[in-house]
Amino acid sequence: MNDGNEWYLEYEIHRNEPGLLGDVASLLGKLEINILTINGIDHKRRGLLVCTDKDQQIYRFLEIVGTMKRIHLTKVRRTTLMDRLAVRHGRYVERDTDDRKTFRFTRDEIGLLVDFMAELFKKPGHLLIGIRGIPRVGKSESIIAASVSANKRWIFVSSTLLRQTIRTHLSEDERLNDHIFVIDGLVSMKQGTESHWRLIHQIMRRPVTKVVEHPDVFVRHTEYTMDDFDYMLELRNHQNETIDYDSYMNELNLF
Repeated sequence: MNDGNEWYLEYEIHRNEPGLLGDVASLLGKLEINILTINGIDHKRRGLLVCTDKDQQIYRFLEIVGTMKRIHLTKVRRTTLMDRLAVRHGRYVERDTDDRKTFRFTRDEIGLLVDFMAELFKKPGHLLIGIRGIPRVGKSESIIAASVSANKRWIFVSSTLLRQTIRTHLSEDERLNDHIFVIDGLVSMKQGTESHWRLIHQIMRRPVTKVVEHPDVFVRHTEYTMDDFDYMLELRNHQNETIDYDSYMNELNLF
């Protein structure tokens, strides 16, 4: 199926009477619009991924559904990544209102975070992703799970997962562009040697996907800035948790 024929529809339920979903589904079927996925979004909304070879049928659907008093259509658009995730998980990814490239998740949304990253990992070429969160909140595990989901191999350039990792070179098969390269800003700042940083600079210049844990620390000690990042992800144990790196850097004697 061509993504260009895929649409996202979302409606708010005013009166949730028996048979409502069946009526909507029947209407779409009569208009030769196929339902790919449907799910509840938040509390009183439903989201649908649909496809049709005839865009005019979508507009006919809009005219008819506008006469229905039990629902109110709130979104009609070509399907986006956010729409697919919303239908899959029943909730939207929280996005920063001021910085549109920042997305927030909590521990109970790990599945949503993994799916979101997996979709990003499938994009070709240069991609720099930052992921904020206090140590042991689940950042590295999420990156691994997303890599598996995207059918990509992950390579830790620096990490504290299982044992401390500080890479200074890559093997020949690790130099392929179809890998996910993971850098832990805290570990690299504390233990990185000249050869380690030479490797990081080489990787940063390559058209590959890079994920930097603790990006605030990374940019504080390098020539890179937050503007260089394409996406910034934040993972917290709970919504009100403060992501404070300074206490951990003092702990690790980074200053």
